[in-house]
Amino acid sequence: MSSPVGEVDLQTLLASMQPRIHPAVFVFATFSYAAVIPETVFPIGQFREQEGLTLILKQAEAERHNLSYQYPCRLISLTVHSSLMAIGLLAEIAQALAAESISVNVISAYYHDHIFVPSEQSEAAMTCLQQLAAQAQQAIQ
Repeated sequence: MSSPVGEVDLQTLLASMQPRIHPAVFVFATFSYAAVIPETVFPIGQFREQEGLTLILKQAEAERHNLSYQYPCRLISLTVHSSLMAIGLLAEIAQALAAESISVNVISAYYHDHIFVPSEQSEAAMTCLQQLAAQAQQAIQ
């Protein structure tokens, strides 16, 4: 096994996560494996499950193609380069958001962690994450 790439220290991750909210509203759509997905659909993420294919795409794109979808949400990216081996970052974030009654769906990619929160709670989620980062920054000093 190779050494972890990216930051692994929890306090450093929290203190330097610098959340960035994307302007678009995203949604989750699901398709059977037999379904024909239009070639002009460009998801930002997809996942294959036993029940079918989940796509994450812009709400406007889903509506343009008359696709059924769930969970209109905003994407918040944590700009710190977190290691895939990091422990506790997402648990801390989920706990802080849960305390504010904000649901969260998470995707960890190679460089960053990305969270999806309900559109109507996105500003509250940003405030919560910024407060969590500030607390971690104070703890480090």
